[in-house]
Amino acid sequence: MPKYRSFLRRTALVGAVAVLAVTAAATAGASQSRKSGTTISGAGSTFVQPLVFQWVNPIGAAYGYELQYSGIGSGGGIAAVTARTVDFGASDAPLTADQFNACNGCVQIPWALSATAIIYNLPGVKNLIKMDGPTLAKIFMGQITTWNDPAIQKLNKGVSLPSTKIAIIHRSDNSGTTYNLTDYLSSVSPAWQSALGKGVAVNWPAGSGQRGSAGVAAAVQQTEGGIGYADVAYSLKNHLKIFAMKNRSGKYATPGLKGILAAATSDQKPAATTNELSIVNPPKKYPLAYPISTYTYVIVPTKSAKAPDLRRFLFWAVTKGQTYGPKLLFQPIPKPVLVVAEKTIKKIQS
Repeated sequence: MPKYRSFLRRTALVGAVAVLAVTAAATAGASQSRKSGTTISGAGSTFVQPLVFQWVNPIGAAYGYELQYSGIGSGGGIAAVTARTVDFGASDAPLTADQFNACNGCVQIPWALSATAIIYNLPGVKNLIKMDGPTLAKIFMGQITTWNDPAIQKLNKGVSLPSTKIAIIHRSDNSGTTYNLTDYLSSVSPAWQSALGKGVAVNWPAGSGQRGSAGVAAAVQQTEGGIGYADVAYSLKNHLKIFAMKNRSGKYATPGLKGILAAATSDQKPAATTNELSIVNPPKKYPLAYPISTYTYVIVPTKSAKAPDLRRFLFWAVTKGQTYGPKLLFQPIPKPVLVVAEKTIKKIQS
């Protein structure tokens, strides 16, 4: 518990900071835009939204830009930038080949790094009970239906688990967080891989859906026996309990900065043509790794009337902007990934 209390204190201001950032955007952004006349608009990932909101005021102070961002889900962000209704999209799921083609000249840039927490609501049960991938897959497949199921109890000897029914809460919108979770479940459960696979949306066999990370977190908070998934910032904002997840080295890891960094260390070479990285379920030589970690991407057209402003904003985001991440449990992207990101940003031209 002391470890988690420290973990919680570091991010207890997530909600307040996000709200203040949104409020300040209207004032600071508007005043700065009178100087530059430039608005940079984006949409997509709710996962990265708390971090982007942190950037509103400093990017306005640095360059006079008005930064606008709407967290509508990764699928919505991809659709918006493809339609050119925004200057950039944001997605935790890498673009498919078809999405790249549809985007008609877009680049995908890793610009943030964090983790998906598995959250639960069990009054009277401690935080950080243990969970492994195969058991979690059976829960989300509806095969384990009560909290005192022998499979969960076996992982938590000495913990008194109730007979409460498990209430599964998942995303209803196309979501990069869903992609991160289902990518992980596909890697640890052949049954999940065969029946459901990975994607921004899957045919959930059980549970109820909510829009956005905030919607899932709020629903779990309100549902005794609830289980769901959301990026760790939303989990802590709602003071939800999270699982310690068993990684491939047999250790139970948490989605803190050390666990995220250890996972990121497992893949620091973005794919040559897409810049995609996968850091779920890292090899056992990374004993600290939290196994449901992920990069998240910004998607930008290579041809834009705002190219100089977009390049300036994105260079700032992957350098100075990373310093705003740790208090929200976004780990700064590793240097090899940063180098690739900077090279890709240079491809954005008028």
